[in-house]
Amino acid sequence: MIEAFEAYPAGLSVSDAALRTKLSRAAVRRLLMTLEMLGYAESDGRVYQLKPRILRLGYSYLSSSSLAELAQPILQRVAETLKEAVAVGVLEGEEVVYVAHYGVRRVMSVGVSVGTRLPAYCTSGGRVLLAAMPDGEFQAFLERVTLRPLTSKTITERAAFAATIRKVRLEGYALVDEELEPGLRSMAVPVRSRQNVVVASMNTGVHAAHLSYVEMTDRVLPALREAADLLGKQIG
Repeated sequence: MIEAFEAYPAGLSVSDAALRTKLSRAAVRRLLMTLEMLGYAESDGRVYQLKPRILRLGYSYLSSSSLAELAQPILQRVAETLKEAVAVGVLEGEEVVYVAHYGVRRVMSVGVSVGTRLPAYCTSGGRVLLAAMPDGEFQAFLERVTLRPLTSKTITERAAFAATIRKVRLEGYALVDEELEPGLRSMAVPVRSRQNVVVASMNTGVHAAHLSYVEMTDRVLPALREAADLLGKQIG
């Protein structure tokens, strides 16, 4: 129910919320009344809006997440070195969710902050996490995901996408060129725990016109790998 409010800052009516959640109006009304009673939402009698108290849910996760806490000083260091924003993300369903972020500057209109969710298939962080999946899990993902063309460069053909993920798996990093947004080139590496399990991705995004492929692999990739390795060594 809470996720239904995404991109609807002006609020939702019961009928609107029912359409977005595919729940009955009666069920939606009960859920909204519960959120209102708990102080997470308010209503003018017709439209419901979330209240700032809802942020407590996210803060509760962050305060209990060792990954986010451990990542922050490392992200700050690598971001100041690269002069670019850097983030750590985890896979949730078909999206990559960013749990830690340090921003030097926002490179494009798709701004990333803690809690931002983006499609895994066309983001470097998402592709790194997809490449870490067992073959069976990735095949199931490939069969259910909708590969929408967000730009003219977005890979939408399933065989080509599968080949791209195999390449990421072999090379150990993902470089996505203007597939999420025109002009945005992003790179990500996996964060591996001490047990060599991929637990997250670490990525940065740059203006495509500012850094070439060669500069990304020569300058950005080593810095990301060093930071991801440092973070991974602190995770059991």
